[in-house]
Amino acid sequence: MLTRRNLLALLGASQLKAAEKLRITRYDLRTARVPMAERVRDAWIASFRRQKREQTHYDVHVVRLWAGADLVGFGEAKMKPEAAESILRGMVGHSPWEYLLDDRLGGILIAVYDLLGRATGLPVSRLFAPRVKDRVVQTWWSQCFPPSMMGAEAALAARLGYRVHKIKARPWEDPVAQAEAICSSVPKDYKVWVDANGYWESVENTLAVCGRLERFPNYFGIETPVARGAALDAFRRLKGRTRFQTAEHIEGLQPMEAVREKLLTAFIVAAQRVGQTMVSHAALAEAAGMKLWVEHGEQSGIGQVFQAHQAAAMPSVEYCISVTNCLEDDLIREPFTMRDGFYQVPTDAGLGVSLDEDALEKYRLR
Repeated sequence: MLTRRNLLALLGASQLKAAEKLRITRYDLRTARVPMAERVRDAWIASFRRQKREQTHYDVHVVRLWAGADLVGFGEAKMKPEAAESILRGMVGHSPWEYLLDDRLGGILIAVYDLLGRATGLPVSRLFAPRVKDRVVQTWWSQCFPPSMMGAEAALAARLGYRVHKIKARPWEDPVAQAEAICSSVPKDYKVWVDANGYWESVENTLAVCGRLERFPNYFGIETPVARGAALDAFRRLKGRTRFQTAEHIEGLQPMEAVREKLLTAFIVAAQRVGQTMVSHAALAEAAGMKLWVEHGEQSGIGQVFQAHQAAAMPSVEYCISVTNCLEDDLIREPFTMRDGFYQVPTDAGLGVSLDEDALEKYRLR
């Protein structure tokens, strides 16, 4: 964790003193309703409906915080607009430094870090740690699509430089047919893990499905094969019986039991809290010699880039996960470019990217 002493070494006394005098002067909150990308829209909506979920879009609540007339940071409030408004009103007149690691802010915290990064000239990653990675592994993401679409999505991802793919497994699509379509469309170094979200229901069925998938060398992991409430017992019974790496959501789990018994390869982090909770999870995983597969930066390029900054500062983060590749727009101007499986984390001040005002207006709901 970056301390005031570290900041003093990075900035110098006068620059740090000026940054510490910052006060939040005003805010802006706008909601954009971003549809799913046309190429996957119908299949995604159909899959959601089978899961009793009616959704055709993602609502992104874009926050901007000002300190003075010109200094501004932006974020993505991961809460209802009314709750965000209440928090934002209370922040006016306060120092942004008061809110570091404050999970109550949700994605408003992204705007705090962007603001402080711009004020100090530091990238957000270096507000979490003095030494950071220069690139992170971002994964491609797919809902449970028909095999032909899975193959097309994997081929697109590979062309765009991705080398890791998270897919959803559901009973209404044959996982073997999906695997055949994907693996025939990608290079040998392209890796896939399967998130069943509990739909495999039992250890016996999980082993049966894994047995069918183990012949595909691109496949390397499984996530949440049974209901989360039964996860640890299921992973005890799965231990040593499949070649796949295993992952489960850390929220609601007894993580130290999983660590002591070596039941998992990685913890999934999906909580919308991006402050102290994320830092604590990363520290636990690093101490335990485990990995984190992180998916809190889900709904826009704003959260996606912030997630990359956090991952760059946290050695235990192995993969970053987002659904933005399945949306019509990510609301930032700079392309999220992948090269040979990696995203180069911005080194400019703050998030290092800019809000696409035209896109925000195009999709603006309120």
